[in-house]
Amino acid sequence: MAIAAPPPSVQAPRAMPAIAAALTDTNVRVNSDFRGDRIVLYGAVFDPLWRPSDVLVIVRGPEQPVRIARKSRVAGVWINSRPVVFHGAPGFYIAASNRPLDDIAHFAELRRLGAGVDHLAINAPAEQRIETRYGIRDMVVSRLGADYYDWRRAVVRLKEAEHLYDVDEHGVRFVDRGLFRAEIALPAEAPIGRYDVRIFLFQNGHPVSQRSRTLTVEKVGVERGLYLWAHQRPWSYGLAAMAFALAAGWAASSAFRRD
Repeated sequence: MAIAAPPPSVQAPRAMPAIAAALTDTNVRVNSDFRGDRIVLYGAVFDPLWRPSDVLVIVRGPEQPVRIARKSRVAGVWINSRPVVFHGAPGFYIAASNRPLDDIAHFAELRRLGAGVDHLAINAPAEQRIETRYGIRDMVVSRLGADYYDWRRAVVRLKEAEHLYDVDEHGVRFVDRGLFRAEIALPAEAPIGRYDVRIFLFQNGHPVSQRSRTLTVEKVGVERGLYLWAHQRPWSYGLAAMAFALAAGWAASSAFRRD
């Protein structure tokens, strides 16, 4: 006697792939001797069907405005143009994967996820305005036209030169079946603040699972106290720095004063 198959509504659900990941250290302590650090991320891919998979890790630091200027020759003298300020640029960014990003997903998917420095959303202000900071009157440019891409490439180039932006196409390694490992290099210039770490599992060019982790970079000791003072009470910090400079100058002049 034949046994009829159960209707689709009662069939077992299809097994969905998943990813798990963790950081070996979620807090980086920065002092005067800090020369950079390496953060290790490890994880596992869970897929009962063992389908081909790719792993992408994106580490994005706190956003910082980027101000750049272009040198131009005027009457035989090189001068800086009015600065262009880009907002929304991460202070630190790295995309690590087990193979080239273009082999993992299509352009549209990479652009949607902001995967890779070519797909980062780095925008000038939506509205043009004039700001005055530290007594200097600056023009903040918003409509750059075709020159936007040249300015944007300059921002990325400067960040890459400081080792703050990077794309590592072999930064993720599968150490065993389903187990992977990635190393994230933090340079000494890494900004202070909260870092977002996103881990994606790709199959057939699409993300099928995602995890998020947090990394904190903070100053410790005397450096932390000075950092908090400068950022939380800038006026008193500036006055104290001025007083210290005056006292140091007076002490130096007194020590080397001739009779």
